[in-house]
Amino acid sequence: MITAQLSKLSDIATEAHTRIQQNFSDLDPVVGVSQNMRKSGIPADVMTIDCLKTNKRIILILHDQQPELVRYQFAYRDKDPEGQFEEIPFNDLTSDSLYEWIHRYFSVVLN
Repeated sequence: MITAQLSKLSDIATEAHTRIQQNFSDLDPVVGVSQNMRKSGIPADVMTIDCLKTNKRIILILHDQQPELVRYQFAYRDKDPEGQFEEIPFNDLTSDSLYEWIHRYFSVVLN
């Protein structure tokens, strides 16, 4: 089952991803959606946006009980998420803001 929020988030991510690929082809983010939490009995969906070049990941979580919020964390592909997730009102997460997150976070390369 794909919720209305997940469908809308997917549209936002698709638009941001398309613009990133046009403007920063070296970043080439990989977007994935997982419903494994839902299969485990937790009413939530997860979207990950990965950068293979920098090994960084943006995690977005949509909980059914709080559809007005998106929980997110800037993380790494090879590490479990640490600490608390930040929250943003769902209506404040636009393709422009997601584009900026992807560009800023994935463009910084660790030495």
